[in-house]
Amino acid sequence: MGRTGRPAKIEDVAARAGVSIMSVSRAIRGVDGVSEKTRAQILKIARDMKYVPNSNARSLAVANSNLIGISLPTFAGEVFADILKGMRRTFDSAGYSSVIDTTEYNPDAELSWVRRLLSWQPAGIILTGLDHRPETVELLRESPIPVLEIWDHTETPIDICVGIDHYKAGQMIGAHAVSLGYRRPAFVSAPRGHDTRADARLEGLRDIFARDCGAAVLSARPETGNSFTTGFEGTAQLLDSASPDIICYLNDHMAFGGLMCCQIRGLSVPEDIGIAGFNQLDLASVLPKTLTTVRTLRRLMGITGATNLLARINGVSVETSKPLPLELVPGETTRLQRS
Repeated sequence: MGRTGRPAKIEDVAARAGVSIMSVSRAIRGVDGVSEKTRAQILKIARDMKYVPNSNARSLAVANSNLIGISLPTFAGEVFADILKGMRRTFDSAGYSSVIDTTEYNPDAELSWVRRLLSWQPAGIILTGLDHRPETVELLRESPIPVLEIWDHTETPIDICVGIDHYKAGQMIGAHAVSLGYRRPAFVSAPRGHDTRADARLEGLRDIFARDCGAAVLSARPETGNSFTTGFEGTAQLLDSASPDIICYLNDHMAFGGLMCCQIRGLSVPEDIGIAGFNQLDLASVLPKTLTTVRTLRRLMGITGATNLLARINGVSVETSKPLPLELVPGETTRLQRS
């Protein structure tokens, strides 16, 4: 049973199902030779026993000891690209190869990817964030393969993690806004449940405003595709229904979309309304006004995560949970409010 015992073997599945090893092999590979009823029974028993075949990737057998499987939510934007650059440079210099898949924030897609990876018996597995299906967590905790969770932070990871505390990030933005005198805050983000890190930042923002000045935080979560459009449409929704004095965004790209919306509406930033982004992306450095944002150490996160995972792979003890610092970067899109 992996970390907590002996992993199930094909012989174990065959014995419990009362069939031959060949029948189990055929059922799992999806080839002829067993009835659909028997195949379904065998697959259910294999799942219950958490059996992971390694015959599906014989072509990778030679390279398995040097293969790292990486799951990312998306290739869009700079955030995960920067983390990936840090990881891959570290793995390349250590002689490891990586194979990457994207989930589009779908935990079922992540589970499918993890099952494939486990069948290849890689040296290590990397997941983004902490929002996994219970079966994913179970499979990985019972596997002997080292696992890194990146970009988010918890004291109880599957194995090890390197990331940031997104709730504290929301608190940091909120504390800065409150200190400047903003009292009618709003937040533009991805749809609820699409990205749990967005939910955590909004919660941190709300807690600070509620505690320090008794203000509620409005939110807009448009069902749109890219960050620029989400920022623009979310800002339009808020301006149509309320009069926020500051709008905080899930990332700098959304903040840029919001800035364009304000400009079209004839609102001056920061005189009429404040804007705050997140991540200090390259875009923030080329805007007409420097953006108030939060700096995240994404490439360092990738390097640190990869280094710690390689240590785990080689039997070296490392920190179970490694939080990285955040830095509030004041810009010209927020200002001290007149009383």
